[in-house]
Amino acid sequence: MGSDKALLPAPDGGPMWARQRDVLAAAGVGEILLSARPEQPWVAQANGLAALVVDGFSVGGPIIGVTAALERATHPHLAVLAIDLPALPAAWFVRLREMCGQGVGAVGRRGEFFEPLAAIYPRELKWLAWEALAKGEYSLQKLVAAGIAAGLLREREIGSTELPWFDNRNEPGPEAAGAAAGLKAES
Repeated sequence: MGSDKALLPAPDGGPMWARQRDVLAAAGVGEILLSARPEQPWVAQANGLAALVVDGFSVGGPIIGVTAALERATHPHLAVLAIDLPALPAAWFVRLREMCGQGVGAVGRRGEFFEPLAAIYPRELKWLAWEALAKGEYSLQKLVAAGIAAGLLREREIGSTELPWFDNRNEPGPEAAGAAAGLKAES
């Protein structure tokens, strides 16, 4: 993208990372973790977070951060929120939480595709994530499908009124430079 999405301005004017932190807090998440790479200089000044979860590998995409957060999780479920979803409200996570149970999380689906970066995962999904990484498989779509097949995830069809919530920010902006980051949180 050419810019660090975490530093792009959110609709409220603050940085996107702070907006996503606030969304998770409003959804009732008790411990908010930031998954990022250590070379991102702004991370040291990020506040209101319980911990930084460092992505262990420089390749592999978002599954690396999700797996690291699942490993770090102390709660039974992990809410994951991508940094580039500026319209996703806390209500989405409240709805997903209603579908969760012991050892079972929830993820949205639109058409044939899941929304794995606006989901709630059970800690038990880390076993499937480790297995995928050991095979060199970095697709969150495949991980979610495996989680559903294993009974670890329930899927929720994203309604037509909810679709705008998932419009993501993928255009470069002049506001910042660097690499993208993700925000994950424990619930």
